[in-house]
Amino acid sequence: MSNAAQRLDKPQNTYGEVKKLLCAQFLTALADNAILFVAVAMVMQGALQGDWYVSALQGCFLVACVVLAPWVGVFADTRSKPQVLMLANLLKASGAGLMLIGVQPLFAYAIVGMGAAMYSPAKYGVLPELVKGDDALMKANSWVEGSTIVAILLGMVLGAAVADHSIVGALACVVVIYFISAMVAKWMHALPAAHDKKGVDDGVWSSFRDTIQTLLTTPRARFATLGVSLFWAAAVILRLVIIAWAPVVLMLSTSTDISLLTLFIALGIAVGALLAPRLIPMLHLRRARLAAYGLGLSVLCLVFVTDVWMARFVLFVAGVCGGLFVVPINSVLQDIGHRSVGSGHAVAVQHFFENIAMLTLTLAYTWAIASGASAVNIMWVLGVTVLLFTMIISRFLPPIRTS
Repeated sequence: MSNAAQRLDKPQNTYGEVKKLLCAQFLTALADNAILFVAVAMVMQGALQGDWYVSALQGCFLVACVVLAPWVGVFADTRSKPQVLMLANLLKASGAGLMLIGVQPLFAYAIVGMGAAMYSPAKYGVLPELVKGDDALMKANSWVEGSTIVAILLGMVLGAAVADHSIVGALACVVVIYFISAMVAKWMHALPAAHDKKGVDDGVWSSFRDTIQTLLTTPRARFATLGVSLFWAAAVILRLVIIAWAPVVLMLSTSTDISLLTLFIALGIAVGALLAPRLIPMLHLRRARLAAYGLGLSVLCLVFVTDVWMARFVLFVAGVCGGLFVVPINSVLQDIGHRSVGSGHAVAVQHFFENIAMLTLTLAYTWAIASGASAVNIMWVLGVTVLLFTMIISRFLPPIRTS
């Protein structure tokens, strides 16, 4: 494969292109979170039966992401990434549209997952093609994560609020937002493909296997790949367990109340993402493990919380730790991928591992809930898991960048 940095014809106004990317990402993240809380409202209103249904929806979403992982990195790196963003958003819109017209939500949400699988390698992979240098890449990632968190806040609150009044109206809004995001992506500068298609003539699986080997042979890339998997798996389970925990422990009874509780996680992630470039520069990636330990301890603290405002504070702290953790490891992985196998390939492998982790823990959570396990006990297990896996994946991490 040829290095993208040797071939790219960058648009002159890269700052303007980053702003367009932030706008497209904001809109698609808004819709992504709104549609999940529409499903939560459908369960709470009795339109969908069973406490397990939300986690089953999440499982269908993740299966689509895992199955498509070997293809989406190649797809992103052999095409203009803004075009890939547009196509992915249109696919997400079609999934939401299927849910709107009454198609089985598990199937329709899997279509949204297919769009998400296509979207992520292009979203993160385009950043090193638009900006140069460690500091600029860290700041761009911080902006992307920050805009995403603001979108998550609005998506959770607005999605739940609109769905509490009209499920149909909420789903229609989601379809429109996905479509607008696709149009914003189409408005971006048409970057050339990062790699020629002939660079993957040996086959998709061979290319995917080579990318995995490349990323797992150096401590920094391995820590970033496995670390981001740990973070998102923990984040998904924390969001699911809060949905089961809040009505029982905090006596919250509506999807709006629960979305307002999880809002504090998102606020914390936004703050952590903004602080990350100053506190954990790419040169000192090892510091990120401290934020991961903080995340695990925060989850354990929730076990002892019975007050709504104390829960919000602990969730905010957990979010700050999460933001401090995920921004530097995302930046490192994009940088390594951009200089070697291609940023789209690297992000696709990253998402393959993180979706495997999320799917595994989601299935375990679904089984635990179906077996009668309490949300408090699940929080215990989640907190201990984060602490143990952080110790394992950071064991051989060098103190400063060595490559």
